[in-house]
Amino acid sequence: MSSAPLGAVVTGAAGGIGRAIARRLAAEGLRVVVNDLDAAGAEAVAAEIGGLAVPGDCASEGGIAHLVAEATTYLGRIDVYVANAGVGVMHGLETTDAEWARVIDINLMAHVRAARALVPGWLADGGGGRFVVTASAAGLLTMVGDASYSVTKHGAVAFAEWLSATYRDRGVVVQALCPQGVRTAMIADVGAVAPLLDNEGTLEPEQVAEVVWQAFGDDRFLVLPHPEVAQFYAARAGDPDRWLAQMNGLQVKLGVPRLGG
Repeated sequence: MSSAPLGAVVTGAAGGIGRAIARRLAAEGLRVVVNDLDAAGAEAVAAEIGGLAVPGDCASEGGIAHLVAEATTYLGRIDVYVANAGVGVMHGLETTDAEWARVIDINLMAHVRAARALVPGWLADGGGGRFVVTASAAGLLTMVGDASYSVTKHGAVAFAEWLSATYRDRGVVVQALCPQGVRTAMIADVGAVAPLLDNEGTLEPEQVAEVVWQAFGDDRFLVLPHPEVAQFYAARAGDPDRWLAQMNGLQVKLGVPRLGG
């Protein structure tokens, strides 16, 4: 892919989807900056792919500024930014304000702050730049059992949509990656929801990374490693009440914990 950008940043890249994407981009010749709170993990991935580790918080304004500055020094220009870091707590109405604040910061505001730091420079350079948001199928559908994850992933998709609608004519490519079950450390924490994800076909991180790389070729907005998500999304839009009844039925069938039993 001769038009592929040369410099990339991947957050949450010490493991899981982020690590697989970093490896895939490096294999295609991109120079990659690896970011994660897990400094040792980030260093290990960077050493493996011949990239640069910039450990730290990719959600805070200061953390983003540091990451962008270090990556720009190393790469010269950030052509691709994969905002992959994410977190879930698997709580419903009992989610605390502190948990809400943390999940909003990581799953939503990290994208906003990164775009705020990157897009002006891309526009000043005459356009271009690729901003990839790992939003999850929960951002198009929902996630039974995890209120803050569902809300923030919807927000991540909405922000990506706004960003694309606003700047695509200036050459900024925005893509929303929305997988369902992926075999990462996070899937071990979903409890009663795990059988549902397994039934829909749990993918390996490398499979997701391959779909992401292929999506670089056509700049599609929705990147769906599980193609059936498009059908679910259409069904949700076509008949919201039927969709919500089905999701409620899954909640009951799976026995996902909720207030009031």
